[in-house]
Amino acid sequence: MKFVSVVLLSAVVASICGFAQAKRAPKTAAQNLSGDFDYIHKQILDMAKDFPEDKYGFKLKPEMRSFGEVIVHVASGTTYAAKAGMGEKVKWDELDPTNYPSKTEIVALLEKAFADAQSAMKKNPEGPNKDLQPFLDVMEHSAEHYGLLVAYYRANDMVPPASRPKK
Repeated sequence: MKFVSVVLLSAVVASICGFAQAKRAPKTAAQNLSGDFDYIHKQILDMAKDFPEDKYGFKLKPEMRSFGEVIVHVASGTTYAAKAGMGEKVKWDELDPTNYPSKTEIVALLEKAFADAQSAMKKNPEGPNKDLQPFLDVMEHSAEHYGLLVAYYRANDMVPPASRPKK
């Protein structure tokens, strides 16, 4: 009798779960992209806020960008995404890191670039040509630089925010 009850209860639970899942429509490609775009940029923003200001000039090698310069470079790409995502005819212009000499200014630049890109994605989720561009390319670019920023953390014997134990 217990076995029949367990089997019957399992069948009821499985059908309820299946019904709940069937009611949810799958996410569109644009919705998935928006979530991933926000995720990687939140990780980079967390790093920009967390990394010590006195190390913003640190370079892995002399010929490479400093940590702060990488953050400005990421903001350049995200600014491009915001403008091109709204259909503006723009080029990917590098923002000059010397115009952002402090951590506070760099973080503010990054926050504005991300907010502008999020706004463009909300207004035009598939991009102006309905091919997820420029958002897809900029997300990939930012993810590549996220990996580079992890190296800056590790070279300074630091653990990136996303790799720290959750409290």
